[in-house]
Amino acid sequence: MEPLALDGGPKTKSTPFASGKRFGAEEAEQLLEALEQNTLFYHFGHKVKHFLADFNQLYGVKYSVATSSGTAALHVALGAAGISVGDEVITSPITDQGSLIGILYQNAIPVFADLEPHTYNLDPKSVESRITPRTKAILVVHLAGNPCDMDPIMEIAKRYGLKVIEDCAQSYMTKYKGRLTGTIGDYGCFSTNDFKHISTGDGGIVVVNSGDEADYETTHAFADKNYRRLGTQLDRGTKHIAPNYRMTELQGAVGIAQVRKLPWICERRKVIGDRLNQVLASAQGIRTPEVRPDDECTYWFYMFRLELSELSCTREQFCKALEAEGIPNRAGYIPQVCYMQPLFQNRQAYLGSSFPFDLTETSYEPGLCPVAENILETAVQIPINEFYSDEDIRDIGLAVLKVASAYSTRSKGRVSYVEE
Repeated sequence: MEPLALDGGPKTKSTPFASGKRFGAEEAEQLLEALEQNTLFYHFGHKVKHFLADFNQLYGVKYSVATSSGTAALHVALGAAGISVGDEVITSPITDQGSLIGILYQNAIPVFADLEPHTYNLDPKSVESRITPRTKAILVVHLAGNPCDMDPIMEIAKRYGLKVIEDCAQSYMTKYKGRLTGTIGDYGCFSTNDFKHISTGDGGIVVVNSGDEADYETTHAFADKNYRRLGTQLDRGTKHIAPNYRMTELQGAVGIAQVRKLPWICERRKVIGDRLNQVLASAQGIRTPEVRPDDECTYWFYMFRLELSELSCTREQFCKALEAEGIPNRAGYIPQVCYMQPLFQNRQAYLGSSFPFDLTETSYEPGLCPVAENILETAVQIPINEFYSDEDIRDIGLAVLKVASAYSTRSKGRVSYVEE
């Protein structure tokens, strides 16, 4: 067994990772055209409309609405779905804060269901166990580009009369049994911030899957102060409040060029992640992310779990050793499950107020979602991007195998290395 770099052995990855330019002449051309319109307002210009038309064609959908961020997209979907004061929305305890902000802005209550241990997505049985008479929606998070098990989720929603909102911020071109995530629930929400598969700096999209024009108009209006701005007429007769989450023409212009690159980006990430899964499938002490046979994951990042009972190290020691081999990584995804954040522990969404938490007896105690908590205690995340070379993929796999082998309880112990 070759010694770990941590112990003086040679590094697995001694060459830089391949990189590439995300933005280029295509984006610059679209931006110049946007500026030449002499307006950057989405309703008067053509770039946001063009961006959405291209996205709709790629996804095979009729209606979508542009927003200023992915967080905004989720808030718009919740507003269009009629989520309001005191309603309960079931969602994942391992997600970005952006999945939760819209729920609380609507003065609704986030309710956390547990996860499947190796897809890192909602467990339908746990979802159903969290339903109460106040439940109005399920906000599904397709974490890291891996699809949630949507058939049972949709069946539960139908049985209880619930809306389903898909958070697809990390799951562009991800497929669940051949269907694109974001096209299965009532609404599909996407992010185009700088850390996603495609970027417009910031931005988002809401897909309206009902195919109903009135639903689309409601969603569109909720992103624009509830002004009815479709067609040539402007109706300011707002009946209730809504935010201003409009996308600008500059974002739309960049989006046009980015959407054209999206299929290649996602296919390349799929290849990278699937290869790592194959290489690491039999590694001692490693549990690779589970992608069901009929599904396709587009790997916003690559995250595996450690079976610490099979390893003679802590997760922190494993991560440190992997870093020494030349592979960037970090422990877990977020530091703690969402319900352990001060916001939930203090039951304070707004400064100086306990509203809307004082409307509910929902509790956020440790152990609420034990599988999710264990995922975050054992997960290791490795960043990937579409520009990685085959050599880069090989080196990541070899480094993980090397570290796992060195710490395996089946091995004869770590080997030190000293240059003669």
